[in-house]
Amino acid sequence: MENKDYILQVKNLKKYFPIKGGMFNRVTNHVKAVDGVTFNLERGTTMGLVGESGCGKTTTGRTILRLSGDKTDGAVLFNGKEVYDMSSKEMRDLRTEMQIIFQDPFSSLQPRMPIGEIIGEAVREHNIVPKEKYEEYIDEVMANCGLQPFHKDRYPHEFSGGQRQRICIARALALNPEFIVCDEPVSALDVSIQAQIINLLKDLQEKYKLTYLFISHDLSVVEHISDTVGVMYLGSLVEYGETDDIFKNPLHPYTQALFSAIPIPDPKAEQNRIVLEGAIPSPANPPSGCKFHTRCAQCMEKCKTEVPIQREIEPGHYVVCHLYENQGTIVEDINAEVDEVVVESTEK
Repeated sequence: MENKDYILQVKNLKKYFPIKGGMFNRVTNHVKAVDGVTFNLERGTTMGLVGESGCGKTTTGRTILRLSGDKTDGAVLFNGKEVYDMSSKEMRDLRTEMQIIFQDPFSSLQPRMPIGEIIGEAVREHNIVPKEKYEEYIDEVMANCGLQPFHKDRYPHEFSGGQRQRICIARALALNPEFIVCDEPVSALDVSIQAQIINLLKDLQEKYKLTYLFISHDLSVVEHISDTVGVMYLGSLVEYGETDDIFKNPLHPYTQALFSAIPIPDPKAEQNRIVLEGAIPSPANPPSGCKFHTRCAQCMEKCKTEVPIQREIEPGHYVVCHLYENQGTIVEDINAEVDEVVVESTEK
């Protein structure tokens, strides 16, 4: 991959959750929620992360932010530094630079705190502004997110769903972050409100030069807001590239099936829907070889036993599929500079 100014570099990230059982409550297996995810995120851009429910999108975001305990394997570099090698003090300082907007705006807000305190609690904790400028600063942040100063004394239950999500955005923005994980921030909202929140996120990105990892299952929203798109299936990234390339020319059979479900706003147009047969395999016991082979109409014999290698089919467009084994170039060092940093931190 071209060496650009990346704010986030993820290399072979894995996050397994133990399954315990038996008389002695021993670990009998693991749920492979994130299983070898690799990508680079350029500063000031938005990467959309899409896939079916349960494919590991949210866990990927939380693992990057170090909100799900320790990683199982891999590397997460933020501004060139390994997140999981940082001390408690370094991680505390990093929290202001990496934020998250949760899917459900109501359950992520403290119901017993007024909005002003919810937005300003972390501002006080991290000394973002002097005490004499605190109230003015909170008013400014709220105004940037479409909230009024008199809202500060109200409680979450007094707001609509769209207003609550604006509060969550304001809470994240108040710490002056560089990078925000947007975990399905519009999935719980009406369509008209979704458009307002998406436009707000884009305006804030342009104003503050923010970088987003936008997790969603709404492909039309992802196409509208994202610069690059990663497609996940059963914990793994099966395709990655520029948004236009992915939507105009999806390569992986799973991506093709996923995109065929996008509604066409024309009653006369024919929709060539690709219906996937079978159920999604368990992440605790994924299929051998290519994880998608049990549902793939183009499955070959080698798909059942051999794990496909990531290939760059066209500039910036990567796919993990045996159908393209004689095309493009094999990508082995998509994050060679990440390996160098990891080796250096290990030696220290």
